[in-house]
Amino acid sequence: QVQLVESGGKLVQAGGSLRLSCAFSGRTFSTYAMGWFRRAPGKEREWVTAISRNGGMSYYADFVNGRFTISRDNAKNTVYLQMNSLEPEDTAVYYCAAQWASGEETGSSYYGDYNYWGQGTQVSVSS
Repeated sequence: QVQLVESGGKLVQAGGSLRLSCAFSGRTFSTYAMGWFRRAPGKEREWVTAISRNGGMSYYADFVNGRFTISRDNAKNTVYLQMNSLEPEDTAVYYCAAQWASGEETGSSYYGDYNYWGQGTQVSVSS
């Protein structure tokens, strides 16, 4: 059974940076595309970014606007989300998710396409 464990969330000031990590275990990490989603208080779950199995392709939601970078280290079974220039609107619980992939396509932007989810890590950005 796949397990995903996020870490790295905390309270930061606006303009600050954070790096979230998501440790994957239970299956072969390199056969899964990965994604990050978030859920802000009172809002629906929102896709943030996704990356392909080998890390060669990634794409981002429009609101990211060049501030976030997704990456992965298949030797460490970990996917990362580097977040810079954080804004109070980025306050949310951030979730990583794994989507089995037959090829080098990126993960989906649709939450229903993902097979496994982590428990989330809280990111709070103060103004």
